[in-house]
Amino acid sequence: MGALTAGREGGDALAATLRKAEPVNPAPDLAIRLRRAAFNRALAEADIAAIGPLLAPNAVLVTGSDSAVIAGRKAQILTWKREFAAPKRIVYSRRPESIEASGVEPLALEHGRWTGTAAAGGEALAAGTYVAKWRRLGADWVIEAEIFITLTAG
Repeated sequence: MGALTAGREGGDALAATLRKAEPVNPAPDLAIRLRRAAFNRALAEADIAAIGPLLAPNAVLVTGSDSAVIAGRKAQILTWKREFAAPKRIVYSRRPESIEASGVEPLALEHGRWTGTAAAGGEALAAGTYVAKWRRLGADWVIEAEIFITLTAG
């Protein structure tokens, strides 16, 4: 019975500590990984409406092969709309490997690997690495910039 009492007292102390703690917000790493998963889902499902809220108004994307610059949320949404309508649509996916949050600004840098696969059949068409700069605006993290490099094709 002594062990049970000690366990309950320890549990009571833990519960009291948790009640006093500040509300828990996901760490930047987890929050950004969740936002990235939402972006990947939007790309896989061709859900254009889900992409806009994940991008900062002035978001910039530098493509992996020809270094084309797509500047602004509106331009990126139009680009994705064209991609989704392509007869041989490619589904892009990003897989974060590391996320480093700034200690002085509401910023974080994500580094990872990306793949492009055929929507019909899933054949690997291209792959590479990327970096993404995220900014916390209010409660949400949004993409400010992404730079891709294509390392393999077909």
